[in-house]
Amino acid sequence: MHHRTLHAILCFALLSPHLALADLSRDDALAALKKACTFMAEKVSRQGGYFWRVSGDLKHFEGEGGAGDSLVWVQPPGTPSIGEALLDAYDATGDAYYLKAATRTGDALLHGQLQSGGWGYSIEFDPEKAKRFNYIGKDVIREIPPMRSGNANEGWLTWKFRKNKGNVSTNDDDTTQAATRFLIRLDAALGMRDKRIHSGALYALETILRTQYPAGGWSHNFDRFPTTPISEETYPVKKASATADWQRTWPKTFEGTYVTNDNLMSDMVDTLAMAHRVYKDDRYMAAIRKAGDFLILAQMPAPQPAWAQQYNKDMVPEWSRAFEPPSITGGESQSIMRTLIKLYRLTGDRKYLAPVPKAIAYLRRSELAGGKLARFYEMKTNRPIYFTYDENRRHMITYEAKNLPDHYGWIVDSKLDSIEAEYNRVMKLSPSELPEKRGTPRMSSGLRKDAEAVIAAMDERGAWIDEGRVKSFKGEQTSGIIDSRTFIRNVETLCEFVRAAR
Repeated sequence: MHHRTLHAILCFALLSPHLALADLSRDDALAALKKACTFMAEKVSRQGGYFWRVSGDLKHFEGEGGAGDSLVWVQPPGTPSIGEALLDAYDATGDAYYLKAATRTGDALLHGQLQSGGWGYSIEFDPEKAKRFNYIGKDVIREIPPMRSGNANEGWLTWKFRKNKGNVSTNDDDTTQAATRFLIRLDAALGMRDKRIHSGALYALETILRTQYPAGGWSHNFDRFPTTPISEETYPVKKASATADWQRTWPKTFEGTYVTNDNLMSDMVDTLAMAHRVYKDDRYMAAIRKAGDFLILAQMPAPQPAWAQQYNKDMVPEWSRAFEPPSITGGESQSIMRTLIKLYRLTGDRKYLAPVPKAIAYLRRSELAGGKLARFYEMKTNRPIYFTYDENRRHMITYEAKNLPDHYGWIVDSKLDSIEAEYNRVMKLSPSELPEKRGTPRMSSGLRKDAEAVIAAMDERGAWIDEGRVKSFKGEQTSGIIDSRTFIRNVETLCEFVRAAR
């Protein structure tokens, strides 16, 4: 027998020594869930905040970069993602322990909420280092500044070279959105009685509303809380257009306006939809519709009717990083189609479905050998664009998929079959069937088997240890890693078993 399998079985026996795997009960799953969450909240957490990965010996911490001795990570699967798992456990069990642990996570996020309204990728807890950031603080009740007449200074909406570097909130990688969703959900679980949590959620939502452009999109980040409207004269509402005359070398800056990269639009829609469900404020639904209208405007013209990763204020695809050129994207275009289907479910308006069939047809025509899609297609020619390095290790455009750097997904999987199937399915739904409903999970042999495996894989502390190392730590490390994604996935499985066994 493999030593890892034997170890898992022995650990399971330690948890419940008289239990055969086939006899897993709800009480056993509850005990395992409590053990895992207690370990995470009391041994791994740093002041209620979390990380992407932690070494098994709890000595080294990491997010997208190193987490040092005083940082926690916001960017998923960091602090808000673990907080959501704790709330899942509370919803499944009603045990106040999980709500208390989740509230401590809310405190960590409140500590690191910026005056601009959102969050950066990480939060600094060291008092001296934290002076570099415009943190509001966890005990401050947020007051929303009123809007004044006049137009917003367009400088705070560009991507880089900010004046207020310690106040930059980011919408990238679901960072501000995930933190906002968690605070909304925590606020609801607390009955909106904690004024700090309540005001933090509303403050973040207000900045999301105010940083939405007239056309309906959002920028990558922003460095102050808006108190004047964004000028439609400066940022006109326009249909996307393509050009063959685009700069072939990176201009070393990006002052673009609208970003769809890394599912930004989908994350915004999810956040606003949750806000609308919880707070019943029609402004959030209006912003959702405006976001959908933006995706309609942002669809590129035939014969390339898909989307770009970023656009300038005239709705022409724009450079982002040195390896993200003005182009049509085979990656984000697929997530945008799923977002449009979601928008139809939320609004019942079929105009949000109209862009989907022609985008699917175009992307099918553009598939590479093996049914894959290029991340980037050149405007007008539709040639796949890739990047390689020149002699100085600077990114250089190539049209051949050879010797490509491995830090980016130049070629992506095609999900067109599943997108088309979902499109066809929602087209047949009646209006009453459109809202997505979460039913009570049913017990099945597969769910039982999954829960048994999760419990068997837990060590005596309540941790799940994966193979690997904390990449930011360069020294010797043999203890494996505690991966937040594994914790979240396993907690979800145990919660589902607990609900099904009720």
